[in-house]
Amino acid sequence: MSSSPNIYVAVIDDDESICQSVSRFLRAAHINPITYPSAEAFLADAKHPKFDCLVLDIQLEGMSGLDLSRRLSSVKDATPVIFITAHDEPEVRAQAEACGCAGYFRKTESGADVLTAIHRAIGPKDSESGCKQGNPTSLERPQ
Repeated sequence: MSSSPNIYVAVIDDDESICQSVSRFLRAAHINPITYPSAEAFLADAKHPKFDCLVLDIQLEGMSGLDLSRRLSSVKDATPVIFITAHDEPEVRAQAEACGCAGYFRKTESGADVLTAIHRAIGPKDSESGCKQGNPTSLERPQ
């Protein structure tokens, strides 16, 4: 039996169905998701584990995903960030890329693509974990 490292990913999205969907495919890939409905809730959770990656919605109530990423960068938190959005705008994408994000996806894009970006962002930590990527069709909950 191999000992795989615990991989933790924070999912920060004000859409509960997105949090559920992303959590489901992360668990299927043997990744531990912890969800937050806002950037403020994430920042208030002093007892969370050290996250290997953050999946942030761009447009959140209150502090935006971009603002949260900037705030974390200002305190030298180098946790990789993957942005997801329902409204892909060129200016916002440019801002996300300027923040040094590890990925930028529309919520209708393949969950497998997001998972690939997570694996790439966290690097060799998960290379021997036996993670299975599954084949989710998109981040959105099926209609």
